[in-house]
Amino acid sequence: MVSMNIFCTRIKELRLEKGMTQLQLANCLHTTNSAVCDWEKGRTQPDLEMLKNIATLFSVTTDYLLGLSDD
Repeated sequence: MVSMNIFCTRIKELRLEKGMTQLQLANCLHTTNSAVCDWEKGRTQPDLEMLKNIATLFSVTTDYLLGLSDD
């Protein structure tokens, strides 16, 4: 089972490594600041298309975002 805690942690770490605010990330992904906040807090999850977009933006795999890989 994939832990959403890992996703929450990784998306926030990746965002901060890029020096982005939640609003800047939201704008890049064409979503809302509250959506990004909710992902980072573990209140909601992005859909599959958004997950793919997040992985592409940060040049990581979806497996990495979901905690299935550490690469």
